[in-house]
Amino acid sequence: MEEIKQNLRQAINSLYGLDFAPELTPSPANIDADYSTNVPLKLAKDLHKNPMNIAEELLEALADIVTSRELRAGESRNDEHDQNGSQNVSVTPPGFLNFKVDDKYLNKKLNDLYTNFSDKIKSNEFSGKTVICEFSDPNPFKVLHVGHLYTSIMGDSISRLYEYAGAKVIRANFGGDVGLHVAKTMYILQQKDPTTLTIDDIGRCYVEGTAAYEDDDIAKAAITKLNKEIYRINAEDIHGTPLADLYWQGRELSYQYFNDFYKSIGVKFDKYYPESTVAGLGLATVKRELSAGVYEESDGAVIFNGEKYGLHTRVFINQEGVPTYEAKDVGLILQKNQDYHFDKSVVITGSEQLEYMKVVLKSVEQFAPELVAKTTHLTHGLVKLPGNVKMSSRKGNFLKAVDVINMVKDALRSGYNSEDDTVSLAATKYAFLKYKMGGNIIFDPEESVKMTGNSGPYLLYSAVRAKKILAKTTDDRARTNAALGDDVTYVGNASRSERNLAKKLLEYKNVLDEAVSELAPHKVATYLYELAQEFSRFYENCPVVGVPEEERRIQLVQVYLDVMTHGLKLLGINIPEEM
Repeated sequence: MEEIKQNLRQAINSLYGLDFAPELTPSPANIDADYSTNVPLKLAKDLHKNPMNIAEELLEALADIVTSRELRAGESRNDEHDQNGSQNVSVTPPGFLNFKVDDKYLNKKLNDLYTNFSDKIKSNEFSGKTVICEFSDPNPFKVLHVGHLYTSIMGDSISRLYEYAGAKVIRANFGGDVGLHVAKTMYILQQKDPTTLTIDDIGRCYVEGTAAYEDDDIAKAAITKLNKEIYRINAEDIHGTPLADLYWQGRELSYQYFNDFYKSIGVKFDKYYPESTVAGLGLATVKRELSAGVYEESDGAVIFNGEKYGLHTRVFINQEGVPTYEAKDVGLILQKNQDYHFDKSVVITGSEQLEYMKVVLKSVEQFAPELVAKTTHLTHGLVKLPGNVKMSSRKGNFLKAVDVINMVKDALRSGYNSEDDTVSLAATKYAFLKYKMGGNIIFDPEESVKMTGNSGPYLLYSAVRAKKILAKTTDDRARTNAALGDDVTYVGNASRSERNLAKKLLEYKNVLDEAVSELAPHKVATYLYELAQEFSRFYENCPVVGVPEEERRIQLVQVYLDVMTHGLKLLGINIPEEM
């Protein structure tokens, strides 16, 4: 597939002087071909030519490219066609090019994938680069909700894509260990028994404290005063007073709760950045850049005038001289670079933070443009249950992260003969990762565990089935390859199901390249589902064990399992031994 794309790209460049990246898709069932492209239709408008004429010109140019290579290499025309996988090229209206690859081409590519899987799918795109991925970002003194679960899963998968591409990845987590939300929680928490304190108590206290702040002026004044005192406790590392000890107890309880939950879902973090650790740097930087004209004074506060750049204006230091979230984010960007000298920084947040982050980054761009150029801000929508109920952590009607995991486990209790935690985690992760990041997601626990649809358990069952097939054979990869040699026909005279599975397997590297380039785990998920469907058709139509075609079909099954194992790992999903 890649060879076809390269040849087509060269043909377009030689004919029209354009650097155009063509796309190939599987050919329709009524076309005697494997791949098709609508490149002539896409070029027609700019070239002011009939798409069919463009297709015919490209057809001739492709033939010339093959002939030229043949003359340089001293190879036969048929051999060259075999190597490039484009022996048969045809044109169909209204302007499609269709490519049919031959069996020898599939044989060679499958043999390469079978014997050198790791090398053949390897990517060095980010080799030697340091990438810091910041995601999840829960606040101590609050409970993890479904949004944190989603960003944890998505951020981990994006981190895995970078690691696959050769990067050194630092998974970072940023959270507010100081701020008004802490004061709201602590206002109620002071009335509780600290010896029996749990994270659920903290969650309830935040809801009660928020209500008190919004509805009671006396409580609001007390919480505002408390907020300043908590800043002082943190900044001066005060211990030994009832308030200070309660603060440190709640903070430690929160971080332990975070760690336990992340471990339960198979997500790790290399660095926690409490807001208090970057607030000072952010405050000092904003003050410094105030004198340089980046920030402005307004009514006793320090702001960034975003209107100058088509954005909105935000406060970076409030009237009381306290750094806001904005200033802390400035400090975070600078601190991450000081700590890791990153080549790339990825920040994943909810979509409600989009305009906020635009302002923060635009302000930093005025004095550290190189850091902003290396920063990518990705956003996601809301995760909702069927029924589209709006949830709010302030009002206490939100869906906790642990609730989602438990809902999936309950849906699974009808009974899989499997490692339940592995399957429930796969169901949850896949249900999130199969969607393109950006829009809202309706999470249906019942749908996530179905064995007949686009679900994590369906993929796991397919992989376990491949394991069982291989367990019934005596095949050893090295022994089989040595015995068969390079001339073995893996798919020659094969059924359509074998051929389709072989072609789908050969698409994997291209899918990986796209997923890395676009930071899109959903492309891996979609591909794995389509691959599992092809394997299902293969399984129904092609017996493996005890048939004359056993040796070649074993190799197809093995490569299938290799791809599934690798792809699922990129999604943070492990394959159980049994289901």
